[in-house]
This record gives sequence, C-alpha cells and structure tokens, in this order.
Amino acid sequence: MTAVQRIRIDRGYRPREQQAQVHRSLKRFNVLVCHRRFGKTVLAVNELINRAMLLTGKLGRPRLAYIAPFYGQAKEAAWDYLQKYTEAIPGRDVKKADPVRVELPGGSRIRVAGADNPDSLRGAYFDWVVLDEYAQMRPSVWSEVIRPMLADRRGGALFIGTPKGRNEFYSRYEKARKGIVTDEDGQIVGDPEEWFAGMYRASETGIISPAELASARKDMTEEEYEQEFECSFSAAIRGAYYGKEMATAERDGRICRVMWEPAKKVHTCWDLGGGPNMAIWFFQLVGNEVRWIDFAQGFDGLAECVKLMREKPYVYGEHLLPHDCGVKEIGTGVSRQETLQSLGLQPKVCPQQSVGDGINAVRLLLPRSCFDAEKCERGIEALRQYRTEYDERLATFKSTPLHNWASHPADAMRTGAMNLPPVNDDWGSMPKIDTGWVR
Repeated sequence: MTAVQRIRIDRGYRPREQQAQVHRSLKRFNVLVCHRRFGKTVLAVNELINRAMLLTGKLGRPRLAYIAPFYGQAKEAAWDYLQKYTEAIPGRDVKKADPVRVELPGGSRIRVAGADNPDSLRGAYFDWVVLDEYAQMRPSVWSEVIRPMLADRRGGALFIGTPKGRNEFYSRYEKARKGIVTDEDGQIVGDPEEWFAGMYRASETGIISPAELASARKDMTEEEYEQEFECSFSAAIRGAYYGKEMATAERDGRICRVMWEPAKKVHTCWDLGGGPNMAIWFFQLVGNEVRWIDFAQGFDGLAECVKLMREKPYVYGEHLLPHDCGVKEIGTGVSRQETLQSLGLQPKVCPQQSVGDGINAVRLLLPRSCFDAEKCERGIEALRQYRTEYDERLATFKSTPLHNWASHPADAMRTGAMNLPPVNDDWGSMPKIDTGWVR
C-alpha cells in the first residue's frame, strides 16, 4: 500500500489572537458578532478553505460557499481573499465566470454567492457556508433554502456580521448564546452543543487603538459608534424610517401579547409582491388605538392566500389593497382584484399615493399602535429594518427607500395607514392589552 504523503502549505494567513480563538471554538453552527475591522471576512474565508481541505477525502465533492446579502457585495468582500489564500495550494483552479469560484484538488469547490436571488443557491447540498452580514438578509433564506441543503451531509454554517438592530441576526445570536435551538414553530430541536456564539467589541479586543476609537467616536453619532464598534443590537439602524417609533413602542410595552377579541372585526392591509414577497397585516381598531394582531407573508398564489385567511378564526371587515390590484395582468387579462373576488374576497382597491406621504402616515400611526410580538414578529422586524438607501460615494441618504425583503411588509402597512376604515362606535370597548409578556 502506498503511503499518503502529507505536505504543509503556508497560505500566508496569520490569525490574530482573537481570530485563532474563534477558529478553535467553532462548532457545527456558529454566530459571530464582530466590531468593524476585526477581520471577520479574512477569518471566514480561511475557515472555508480549512474546511474544504479537511473535507477532501472524507466526503465526495465537498461544496462550500461564502454568501452575502448581494452577489456583488459578496464578490467585493471575499473574492480577492479567496484567491489570495488559495494561491499556494498546488493544483487549485480559479473559475472567474460568474458565479466565481475556486476549485481545489480532490474535488472541493468554494463559491461566492448572493442571498438576493435565493433560487440561485438551491442545489444538491452544502457542506459548509458562511453568511456574511446576515442582518441584511431575508430570514427565510436560511430556514427555507440553506438549512435544508446542509441536512443530508450534516453540513455547518458560520453567521457573521455587525449588529443592525434587533433582527434575525440578533435572534440567532441570542439562541446560540443561550444554547436554545428552535424551529419555526418554537419547538426545541437539535443539540444545543452544536452551537457557538461569540461577540467581540472594540473596547475589549485591543485591535483598534484607544486613540483611534476616541477619534471615531467624535466623527460618528453615539448610535453609529455603539453599533459599529461596540456591537450594540439596541442602536437605531442608520437611515431607518421607523427606528425611533419602533424603539419607543418596545420601550412602552406596546410590542407584547395583544388580546384578540373574537366578536370584533379584523381588517387587513396588503402588499402584492409575488410569491414569497406578498405581505398581509391583520389589525383591529379600538378608539384611537390600532392593534396589529397578526401578520402573514409568502404564498404560492392568491388561492393559497385566501385559504390561509379562511383558516384563521377572524371576522373580517375591510381588505385594503394597493392601487395596482386593479390592473389587468398580461396574458390572462384578469386583474388580481377580479381573482380575489372569484375566490370570495371583496377587496377595497386604494388610490395610488406617494411613498413619502405613506411613510409619514405610518410614522403618525405607530405611536398609537401595538403589536402582537409573536404573531407579528417578522413584520415587526421589517418595520425596524425598512430604511432609505445610502449613497456611499456621496456620503448621503437618497430620497428613496432601499428595496429589500423589508420593503413588502412596510409597503403593506403604508397601504393600511393611508386608508384606515372608520371606527365603529358600536363595537364598544375591548379588553386591555396584556403587557405582562414583552419581548
């Protein structure tokens, strides 16, 4: 039998003390919260390379990926590092045709990808993935696309990023930190020992000098500094339209368990983005108060949407839909309004109104709103994340919202805020909100 020859390859990677600690601590699933300039991208790329080389020979054709919110963002962040740190590996092959990837001897392949097109990620399997800036990704990318691709080969993942509010990244970190692993229904699954959580603040790592941190603090708002350098999940997101209002709602105990009164009508407001983007809020009006009792998103067509609504035990009032609901679709010649009517729903098509006016209407509405923290969790997070575009080149905010996964729930609420039905005084008073359970 021919002996296997082992060779040591110097790839030029010299991890800092904290980076080396992370490499030693990683488990199957990992959440890493890092301050800016910690070196998380270099760490993540080298972990991918380490895993690819270790898996070669143990598993056939290992598949690994570095995934960022957008493909261009992933390519900009990781591609040069991936080429640099694999250059010394004999027989490595660089594929520069999109999507870019590196192929290593033995069949391992590391690709760079974006979460903005989830269907492009679907495939046979992944053995290891890095999800960079996970706070900016649609939450379903992990649960519906990537996690199932890790199952048959017991693949692993590394979530990395800097906080951007209390979003899915925050929830993922908290669950990993506490050793709680749950599915979408809240049931504990898996082995808590499979998860690692790490947080590295600039004031603790010593990577950035105290003088430079002091200088940065002078040039940034307190919220920006706490978020970017001290890993604060509570700091408001830069450019968020409703950041202050949602923070106030949480502080006031209005993100809580909201009691639903079965005898009272439930209204809905919609955004008609196709498939997984369609979003619906369910609310009740009580005097001057708006109670958001439920939220749903992601349907395989209008028929499935109406079926879900009928399965809920609500007595419905008005269904508020955006103006384009009445536009006849090319090919069928039938509008979505007509489709909904054929399914037994009577939608109210609202007039077209400016985005700016709608945003102002939501801002005025939020101080008299309360949300069911559990049923509206995804919609609440979208409101926290909904923000304007930021032009890095001009260092200024644009006048238009950033179009991402958070846009559709926010657009649905805009439709509701601009077209609230009148309060029926005959409804009478409703029970007090149970604020004993606040997230």
